Amino acid sequence: MSDKIKPQHLERKAILYIRQSSAYQVSHNLESQKLQYAMQERLQQLGWREIEVVDEDLGRSASGTVTRVGFERMVAEVCLGKVGAVAAREVSRFARNSREWQQLVEVCRVVDTVLIDQETVYTPRQSNDRLLLGLKGSLNEYELDLLRQRSVEARLEKARRGELLVTAPVGYFKAEEQHWEKDPDRRVQQAILLVFRKFLELGTVRQTLLWLLEHGLQLPVYTGQGETGWKRPSYATVYRILTNPVYGGAYAYGKTEHTLRYENGKPRRGTRRKPREQWLALLPNSHEGYVSWEQHQQIQQAIAENVRGSGPSGAVQGGAALLAGLLRCRRCGRKLAVLYTGNHHDVLRYVCHRGWLDSGQPRCIAFGGMSVDETIAKEVLRVVQPAAVEAAALAGEEEARKQDDVL
Repeated sequence: MSDKIKPQHLERKAILYIRQSSAYQVSHNLESQKLQYAMQERLQQLGWREIEVVDEDLGRSASGTVTRVGFERMVAEVCLGKVGAVAAREVSRFARNSREWQQLVEVCRVVDTVLIDQETVYTPRQSNDRLLLGLKGSLNEYELDLLRQRSVEARLEKARRGELLVTAPVGYFKAEEQHWEKDPDRRVQQAILLVFRKFLELGTVRQTLLWLLEHGLQLPVYTGQGETGWKRPSYATVYRILTNPVYGGAYAYGKTEHTLRYENGKPRRGTRRKPREQWLALLPNSHEGYVSWEQHQQIQQAIAENVRGSGPSGAVQGGAALLAGLLRCRRCGRKLAVLYTGNHHDVLRYVCHRGWLDSGQPRCIAFGGMSVDETIAKEVLRVVQPAAVEAAALAGEEEARKQDDVL
């Protein structure tokens, strides 16, 4: 028995702390668990009869970013003076960050509790042991950072080559050659193609969603078992399909980044979407897309322009105005706004008042829109009249195609 272990240590109980960093390790690294639980025999050989095993933190990292209930309970009991020794297979099991490691060492020094691993007994009240524990704590933290850095660098380098395939989006699966291939299910392919075709026809995500809902159509989703299911579409589902670069045949990685903030002293993780110019990798034409990369770019531009006030015309809004978003003021160059007045809000006016609203500049022009719309409508009908028969035939074909899409 070590001469560092005194009778006052053996009079109190010993705590054996057991931890593994992830659920994967808990399920697959069973030999490590056996070695950690076997530390009970070493404690018994050192003279302890009352040994408590603390294993609530299996599957929890000791990096300091997650709450460890078992570690906190162990430190609390040490503070109460009930523990003569805390043990682990390796001292890195206790903590891999300086804050929690120094807290444990200092508490053990105050209440005269020894730390034990597979090879050594440490007495925090001895300066040499305290120095050794401090060095081991720093090395444990550095080792974790080094392993994480190597893993991240290898992952990012693989992503830059377009070979890091994480989760397959619906409509694709991971091929052996490390690229995406289309789902062979023709129903899945046609449903995704229908979303893109309807957006190009209707012009907005919302109208595409409403058309799908109106005809009672469902979109494919991946279930938790990796199988394809079908459910009622939502705006988020349609938006993700239309904006994901993978459907345009491009490999993209690094579109989001993790954020860490503290609320009431506890860490909270979040996610933030990054601008396209900050993505780690964007490799067009890396696999077969549902639309071409050029069409995908056009769709992104159309979605951006549909945001009110951001594009040249914006998404189509309600109202009877024929020229909404198409007229500009000759004096200041701003787009004319549309106003509806009257008791029933049916009197149309085009006004230029953005300068007045934004910066207090004088109003430019305002005029009734009904006569203008009527004149433009007559001119449009005059121009298209020679092609009326052809237009009627095309309209019939388009209506038949829409029915085919629904079927």
